Amino acid sequence: MSSLNIVSEDDVLVARRISKFFSGVQVLFSVNFDLRAGEIHALVGENGAGKSTFVKVMSGFEQPDSGEILYDGKPIRLPANGAAEALGIVIIHQEFNLADHLTVSESLFLGREITRFGVLDRKRMRAETRAVLDSLSSSIDEDALIGSLTVADKQMVEIAKAISKEARVIFMDEPTAVLSQEESRVLFEQVRRLRDRGTSFVFVSHKLNEVLEYTDRVTVLRDGQWVKTAPTSQLDAESIAQLMVGRELSSLYPTKEEPDVDEEIVLSATGISTPFVRDASFEVRKGEIIGFSGLIGSGRTELMEAVAGLRARLSGTVRVKGEVLAPHDVHAANRAGLAYLTKDRKAKGLLLGSRMAVNLTLQSLARHCRHGYLDQASEAAALARAQRRFDIRVRDARVVAGRMSGGNQQKLMLAKVMETEPDIIIIDEPTRGIDVGTKQQIYHFIAALARDGKSIVIVSSEMQEIIGMCTRVAVMREGVITGWLEGEEINEQEIMRYSAGLKTMAS
Repeated sequence: MSSLNIVSEDDVLVARRISKFFSGVQVLFSVNFDLRAGEIHALVGENGAGKSTFVKVMSGFEQPDSGEILYDGKPIRLPANGAAEALGIVIIHQEFNLADHLTVSESLFLGREITRFGVLDRKRMRAETRAVLDSLSSSIDEDALIGSLTVADKQMVEIAKAISKEARVIFMDEPTAVLSQEESRVLFEQVRRLRDRGTSFVFVSHKLNEVLEYTDRVTVLRDGQWVKTAPTSQLDAESIAQLMVGRELSSLYPTKEEPDVDEEIVLSATGISTPFVRDASFEVRKGEIIGFSGLIGSGRTELMEAVAGLRARLSGTVRVKGEVLAPHDVHAANRAGLAYLTKDRKAKGLLLGSRMAVNLTLQSLARHCRHGYLDQASEAAALARAQRRFDIRVRDARVVAGRMSGGNQQKLMLAKVMETEPDIIIIDEPTRGIDVGTKQQIYHFIAALARDGKSIVIVSSEMQEIIGMCTRVAVMREGVITGWLEGEEINEQEIMRYSAGLKTMAS
């Protein structure tokens, strides 16, 4: 499929030789693509491969610089800024397009409100919202404010909004990144039902297990270029990964290195309680990588934010190298050598409108100032060092963070934290929304930090990540640490037993 000179009668949306430039830099190179009626088509590639840009072009949010788009076999110029929804082309963005002050039903019908005699028909909107949510097996209250919902529930509202528009083509850009396995399963049950009725889906994801389980065909992009399109049944995870990165991935996870039992305990949390976490305790030795697993909402992030001074705690003590940390004081934690890497890189981790250098030195400005002024040469040297150390790949070092791929954003966040020279790093969801090649890099970065004597706490919803990286694992459920696993006990079955409440430390 290197060329698309003939359009099949089954094709609903086709791209012919699509190219795109940003500020003179080419990001898509003559890409071809075809989407058939009633199929789930996966679009995969490393971060920076051009997937999100291509999706924006194919949904009208960006215009191609060359090439053409065909809809139902006819050339078309897609209208901008979401107006293509009127044609039946809907995109579910990675970033939520929801207003916190609106209710769920108001969000579903925003811009297309139902009226009766010139007055909002709230009863009907609520009823139709309830019907869509029920079809998704979702218990979300249609009257709940968006701002009160969890991240996972907000994602489900986005999906419900797209489904409610009866779209013919739905682009889903990383829709399951914040969903549990069960929530993802429910989502794809509905997607399959809609597919069987003729709706077409383009599924952008880094989760190759979901790609293999739920999609009909796969298209791979690499460095802005089309690499291959094939039926999913003809591929496996290894072959897709090799197509994505252009090399063999023989070892995703580095070799585990057990810490010396006599190593110094550098972090000790005792009896930590918050409004959601109850009496949680743990220790970390120098050079150790431990993990915190559990279902979404189990309290892992809340516990780590309390330990790092980002969240108030009701009780408990945190010690770094024996010294007690003041509660709810992130600056004291940073001075003691404890750093926290947030899971929300777009809202809390980076200034998306600022350049790389500004983001890199934001937490360590004192190290790059002379006589009260920023030493730009020092900052530039730090950026060059970070780019080499963490393999941050950009065509122009002056790029703003919001224009970087998710993988490069994650590397920049890691570099920013390491610029403060911490001894203990808590990393929340280290590879969320990251392609398999960049995952491998980040895992090896983390292992190298541990070898250098840094202590790492990984919080992750990906069990394979926890299993592959950690020598000890705590499992949380409903704000409580229900179990500790070591050695051969660190496996999916044991983690799920503790996550689901089937086992506890007492049992």
